[in-house]
Amino acid sequence: MTTRIAVFGLVTSNLPASLDFYRTLGVAVPDVADDVPHVEAELPGGLRLAWDTEETMRSFAPEWQPGHGGGLGVAFACDSPAEVDRVYAELTAAGHPGELPPWDAVWGQRYATVLDPDGNSVDLFASLPSAAS
Repeated sequence: MTTRIAVFGLVTSNLPASLDFYRTLGVAVPDVADDVPHVEAELPGGLRLAWDTEETMRSFAPEWQPGHGGGLGVAFACDSPAEVDRVYAELTAAGHPGELPPWDAVWGQRYATVLDPDGNSVDLFASLPSAAS
């Protein structure tokens, strides 16, 4: 048997807020009622991003508790360094905590980190233009 990654799952304490956050990042999240227990969105390349409420987790694992220490990080590629700055500004203006404001990383990317409504790190990045020789 060969396994392959098919779904990345997030558990959220506020499903509507989490879905809105990821819609802002361009994820094609379907329109759903605020009280659904599980949502999935197909990503480019066939992967899926899924959300479950904390209540859903406890429905089959009553002792379930949220993880501690920032176990999941998601990174979104942007088309340009200016888009990194724009998306970071849009998300932080909407009240999402900025963890690391945009900076030019030594590995050749414009990079920034914001936190989603559940405190997961969400990186934004774009390649920097090559230095003229």
